[in-house]
Amino acid sequence: YIRHGVLTLAEVRDEALERTTRNDDAEKFIQELAYRDFFQRVYHAIGDGIWENQEDWKTGFNDDDYSPELPEDIIGGETGLACVDGWRNELVETGYLHNHTRMYFAAYVVHWRRIHWRAGAQWFLVHLLDGDPASNNLSWQWVASTFSHKPYYFNRENIERFTNGVYCRQCPVYGHCVFEGTYDEVAEDLFPNTNIAD
Repeated sequence: YIRHGVLTLAEVRDEALERTTRNDDAEKFIQELAYRDFFQRVYHAIGDGIWENQEDWKTGFNDDDYSPELPEDIIGGETGLACVDGWRNELVETGYLHNHTRMYFAAYVVHWRRIHWRAGAQWFLVHLLDGDPASNNLSWQWVASTFSHKPYYFNRENIERFTNGVYCRQCPVYGHCVFEGTYDEVAEDLFPNTNIAD
């Protein structure tokens, strides 16, 4: 309803505030509505420019270092990582992923696999029921660092905490997956030509 303009962001905000007993209960949801509004305004200003990097990469790499194609193991949900394959399956089967999960998935694609954000953004738009180019592309760029001051990334501990360990407990590579380590250790592995870990 939001994607197609049946409901305005103001109507959704007002309903969220009406359904909560305290305004701060709806704060995070309203922040997401504000991001959507912001992304729509950027889209209005630059049009198809949302398919281009808005800024230089802050990863120590450039466009030529990122593959333009999403690999078959990601598309098919056969990476061998329970979380990534689970997120892929949820997206393909339901047309939806939680916002936090979208960021995890995008970070994996861009930073661990070194795939250009554009390939992931295009693939998401094929599957997301609520996807629109502005929010989708600019969120992928935020993760990639081409529309933010640094790249977004995570570690296994973060996944376990925010998913209640549902993926990690069943993962065949638990304890030695690519997401292991502190944030500084992960940053040193992913972005060796920068000082992101500092």
